[in-house]
Amino acid sequence: MITCCHCEGIERQFGRRTADWELRRFRRRGPSRTTRLLVDGARAEGVGDRTLLDIGGGVGAIHHLLLDAGATTAVHVDVSPDYLRAASEEAARLGHAGRVRFLRGDFVETAPELERADVVTLDRVICCYPDMPALVGSAAAKARHVVAAVYPRETRFVRAGIALVNLAMRIRRSPFRVFLHPPAAIDAMLVEHGFARRSLRRTVVWEVAVYARERAA
Repeated sequence: MITCCHCEGIERQFGRRTADWELRRFRRRGPSRTTRLLVDGARAEGVGDRTLLDIGGGVGAIHHLLLDAGATTAVHVDVSPDYLRAASEEAARLGHAGRVRFLRGDFVETAPELERADVVTLDRVICCYPDMPALVGSAAAKARHVVAAVYPRETRFVRAGIALVNLAMRIRRSPFRVFLHPPAAIDAMLVEHGFARRSLRRTVVWEVAVYARERAA
């Protein structure tokens, strides 16, 4: 669960200026490389006529693309009101407004209110959340078929980079922090919930993993 302090830090870190910049970038250049890898991995498992739950969806890049690829509806949960506004504006522009439900809040707290979805995505969200087991466990419990996630690699280079980011946050007196949760622990949590990894792609900083449920649930 996100503390009030960390929640405030997320809202400050991902505020209006950042949301507007990311929306302009998405409109000009499309999704980032890791987001595109996540979308491609999810599509490989099948998204046609399936529902989507996008946790910490930012400007909505994932559900904009997967709705165009055949997904039926999406739920977008985010702590940042500015990202929800930007994603809603883009959904209206793309003709998706009637197919996306926007919900502000900590996903772990709001999860009991939500119905299960066929596909659940977490794009660079796990590293913003202090309690990985609660987040990943709740996400897995809501997924009927697929969980796709982007999270930092566990390397010395990445660890040093995260330490520098967190130092900068402390200097700025921001309560926001980045967390390097071990990928092996993320994998174990999803396996425990009945998923098997179907693909894994890596960049210098990120891992993009797609999991499918091994049996119907």
